[in-house]
Amino acid sequence: MIYLDNAATSFPKPDSVYDEMQKCMKEYGANPGRGGHAMSIRASMEVMRVRESLGSFFNIKNPMQICFTKNATEALNIGICGFLKDGDHVITTSMEHNSVIRPIKTLERDRGIEISIIPCNDFGEIDVNDIKKQIKTNTKLIISTFSSNVNGIVMPVTEIGNLARENGLVFLLDASQGAGSFEIDVEKMRIDIMAFPGHKGLMGPQGTGGLYINEELSLLPVLYGGTGSHSEIIYQPEMMPDKMESGTLNTPGIIGLGAGIDYIKSIGIGNVKKKKYELVERLHTGIEELKGIKLYSKNSIDMNSGIVAMNFDDIDSTEISYVLDKVYGIATRAGLHCSLLAHQTFGTVKSGIVRFSVGIFNTNDEIDATINALKEISTSA
Repeated sequence: MIYLDNAATSFPKPDSVYDEMQKCMKEYGANPGRGGHAMSIRASMEVMRVRESLGSFFNIKNPMQICFTKNATEALNIGICGFLKDGDHVITTSMEHNSVIRPIKTLERDRGIEISIIPCNDFGEIDVNDIKKQIKTNTKLIISTFSSNVNGIVMPVTEIGNLARENGLVFLLDASQGAGSFEIDVEKMRIDIMAFPGHKGLMGPQGTGGLYINEELSLLPVLYGGTGSHSEIIYQPEMMPDKMESGTLNTPGIIGLGAGIDYIKSIGIGNVKKKKYELVERLHTGIEELKGIKLYSKNSIDMNSGIVAMNFDDIDSTEISYVLDKVYGIATRAGLHCSLLAHQTFGTVKSGIVRFSVGIFNTNDEIDATINALKEISTSA
């Protein structure tokens, strides 16, 4: 199998991820923060180590402002629903995932929040001035993805962060795509809230993710319950991260995420970015020579997080993806990719898009085999 669906979840993981998760389960698989015995204490210390590692990775000064979640979707729901209040106005882009659009549309219906969705161009690029024009007296939040999960376009995150800070607004970043292959610095980029998954570019297992919340903000939890701390009080504790981490943590998953972060640090995030771009460039160049195709992704190291999105003329994306899988053993993603507005931007709501998303363990030979498969499909179409 040639696996080119890394934007959904990275595969394979570094060996150290599997090894550390197994070690956790066998040696200290107790409940962190829920006991004074040695195994529970060690589990707590190991979870804290991963929290600190994430803090240094994203330049988060206080790692206690990072709460673990089961994925980026949960983190986004906490960030959005925990921050916005009745009557608030939020600005976002037409390239957002349903994990952003569905919560804010639900709040629009149920709480009367106002929404401005900024249109993007044919490649999904946005003009920050268009965001600025939509700021109103009740605007509280700007939400942007770091990179589109449909075509990999990278947003002007620092410019958006600066705009938000200059206007006294909160900036929420969805780092689902790009975290792990692009440097993300919450201080330089002026990010106030950031959601991230553990299982994509950060090379951790599924069922992991997190949310960073600026110390100056106070969000409402979306889940209440046991935290292992302050059990003597009847209400949710206010201290972070306990305030947002009710229930037993996915300790083996968090340990695996920590191993993924360590692996990226060991090889250098710049090298990850370079490797993924070399694969994207090779695939993009090979595909653009084919007849009867349309490309939706940019061939740019700084504007693409690792995705080549394309279609054959007059052929549904699901048909192409099916043939690639069944005939050639190439795993891709087709359809609408949980991002209706992005497909409205590209004009692909009916056809969907075939998405090839590379990872650091893909090889040039795999990319060449993919190009050859597409050539054969092209000649027979």
